Amino acid sequence: MSKIAFLGAGNMATAFTEGLLAKNAAVKSALVCFSASGRSAAALAEKTGILQARSLVELLAGADTVVVAFKPQHLATADPALAELTAGKLVLSVLAGKKIASLQRRFPQARNVVRTMPNTPGQIGAGMTGWCVAAPLTAADRATVETILGALGKSVEVAESQMDALTGVSGSGPAYVFEFAAALRDAGVAAGLAPEIAQQLAIETLLGAARLLARKNIEPEVLRDQVTSPNGTTFAGLQRLAARDFRGMIRETVLAAKARAEELSQDS
Repeated sequence: MSKIAFLGAGNMATAFTEGLLAKNAAVKSALVCFSASGRSAAALAEKTGILQARSLVELLAGADTVVVAFKPQHLATADPALAELTAGKLVLSVLAGKKIASLQRRFPQARNVVRTMPNTPGQIGAGMTGWCVAAPLTAADRATVETILGALGKSVEVAESQMDALTGVSGSGPAYVFEFAAALRDAGVAAGLAPEIAQQLAIETLLGAARLLARKNIEPEVLRDQVTSPNGTTFAGLQRLAARDFRGMIRETVLAAKARAEELSQDS
């Protein structure tokens, strides 16, 4: 793979770098990072063995792809020199809520701009990233995008108009799962289990169920029904979920997150 420049060296740049190296999708000498203070870039370079650039000019010299991984609020004050320095390069942004139009204003001469929405499981290579693109990608650029995003896990391309909905489901989704795990743990304690046992049961149950669902590749309702005996224990629990409109609550949760994403991206 040609040289990839990371503009920003925080958690996302670290996740990409570690994932690319772990999957042998890139060599250390082809990855270079830069941060304004220099501290996070130095830490990332020391941790992973990739190169650290001392300036934007050094960062982008010879780079074919630029991963924009600083904090979203810093886009408005980004160095104007980036407009020229990113000319002809593929720009991939992980800035939450920043639309393609905003990115194009900052990187007007990029050969293409990709907007992505990763989620936190990407930190361990188990993420799901949604992405959209300003213009159709060449075969080579598509391969580059898929390789970079593959460092975090799986990815799916959507229209930009669907990015807010995607944010509500997979971008915010891990928090819903963590909250459910906490609720399941607390319910176990209420049922008489020791807290550490209840936590272990909750985590392993969620993990095993998710793996089974992914491996079987069938509708979740089918697997649900396989656990449920007529008038049995699972049936009793599911009846209570239905009575409290569990699916309706999850629908409202996702729609609320989508609505907030729409609000945040209005000026982005």
